[in-house]
Amino acid sequence: MAKQSGLTGWLNPVLLTLWVGALWMTAITASVLFKTIPDHMLAGNVAGKLFTIVSYIGLVSGLLLLIQRLASDGFSAFKQGLFWVILIMWILVLIGEFGIQPLLAQLKASALPNDVMQSVFASRFKTWHGVASIAYMIECLLGVWLVVKSN
Repeated sequence: MAKQSGLTGWLNPVLLTLWVGALWMTAITASVLFKTIPDHMLAGNVAGKLFTIVSYIGLVSGLLLLIQRLASDGFSAFKQGLFWVILIMWILVLIGEFGIQPLLAQLKASALPNDVMQSVFASRFKTWHGVASIAYMIECLLGVWLVVKSN
């Protein structure tokens, strides 16, 4: 992202730091939760809350970054790799939060009172959780690319 003065001069790096930092910190935290808390249902619930918070950070940050790119560069923003990486990350957040997460929540609810991993829904849950994990890792790696390219 090009150097700008005024509000966008400090806002863009803050938004990018907040988003990408939250992505990586939540990934690390989720791993620690599952290694530390013996009750995996509880660990999963806490991790799920953290991932939801990060999704909303990403939705707001990504939207503001996209708007800023369009406001400063007009239609030429569509020719910039940074714009497309932010857009792809933002779409991944949308898909994860409003597509995959509700599906995972429904599978968990259908399994109650049992843990979803001890139910007939375990295979579907594992598959969709894997899809969500891959999408999240792609988002994390694209975020690192953004941080490197924005300097």
